[in-house]
Amino acid sequence: MNIRYLTRTIWILSLVSLFTDIASEMLYPVMPIYLKSIGFTVVLIGVLEGAAEASAGISKGYFGNLSDKLQKRSPFVRIGYALSAVSKPMMAFLIYPFWIFLARTLDRFGKGIRTGARDAILSHETSPDNKGKVFGFHRGMDTLGAVLGPSLALLYLNNNPADYKSLFLIAFIPGAAAVILTFLIKDKKAMIAVPEKRIHFFSFLHYWKQSPVIYRKLVIGLLVFALFNSSDFFLLLKLKETGLTDAYILWIYIFYNLVYAALSFPLGIIADRIGLKKIFIYGLSFFAAVYLGMSFRTNLYLSLILFFLYGIYAAATEGISKAWITNITDRKDTATAVGAYSAFQSICTMLASSMAGLIWFEFGFAAAFSTTAAAAVFVILYLLKTVPDPLKSHIS
Repeated sequence: MNIRYLTRTIWILSLVSLFTDIASEMLYPVMPIYLKSIGFTVVLIGVLEGAAEASAGISKGYFGNLSDKLQKRSPFVRIGYALSAVSKPMMAFLIYPFWIFLARTLDRFGKGIRTGARDAILSHETSPDNKGKVFGFHRGMDTLGAVLGPSLALLYLNNNPADYKSLFLIAFIPGAAAVILTFLIKDKKAMIAVPEKRIHFFSFLHYWKQSPVIYRKLVIGLLVFALFNSSDFFLLLKLKETGLTDAYILWIYIFYNLVYAALSFPLGIIADRIGLKKIFIYGLSFFAAVYLGMSFRTNLYLSLILFFLYGIYAAATEGISKAWITNITDRKDTATAVGAYSAFQSICTMLASSMAGLIWFEFGFAAAFSTTAAAAVFVILYLLKTVPDPLKSHIS
């Protein structure tokens, strides 16, 4: 296979994401368990995740726009990954709700600073015909960290049961390695002059009116989906409530990410051939099936099947959605387009996680998961009817 489209910069960014995800995913599957151990309720966990994602999203809009205006990428990437790395050890020492919120928000704020600039670099390193491959490869490497991270966490917790605080300190090591790698990324020559006009925090909102019609149609569908797609924390809590041990939950989470990582690149290749829209729709179909399945009582074997399907969904949508957006927007607005979408998405995610926690609390897990499944079916129908395939409409 000819992989010359995977440039040096794409490899470096993919390795940075790999190490960062190792750090983050060492903690992610045990985070809800740890939070419950220090007194967080399921409702408070939902609010925490929603608020953290909202801070990331709103900052993605601003910093994506700022990156486009300044035509600089590497400083945003470097600072963003550094903040996420620093937030990990903070969780080991700060156990009061306010400080937990602060540390988690700092982690997500770092993601907000880097995302638009990073995705713009990936987009500009390739052609529209290879976007699915490049974003799929990057997503696969990123998700490989979600296989290695929980594996390391499982290995540590097998020898040191419930020693979550030390795990937060250990997670700083791969996070720091990622930050070091960011210094290998250099900006290309700026295409436009640095503006003298001040850029306001919500200036990215102006892009909505200026953006292509197809961008707005696509983003509306993605945002409706995000409004009902709550944090994966709730899937992990469901596994916990079925009686599975922490070790089993970690193994299932590792299995899911292994499927996700293994299929992201191949599905990206297929998407470039048959259409990004088709693969994305297939992915949402798997998502709906998973959440419908999770609304029933599950056991270990059914959980494995559902998380296998969930891995297919993630591989078919996460990188593909970024490729789709960058293929239908102007090159000079890439970071703004991704950042604006991510800002709106994270606000919806905040509401989704909060609503899921409340629905679960009031009506049970079946109501929470079945509502999400129904919303996914609605979005599938909307995208099929209103949004054309980007292969037929991208801006070169």
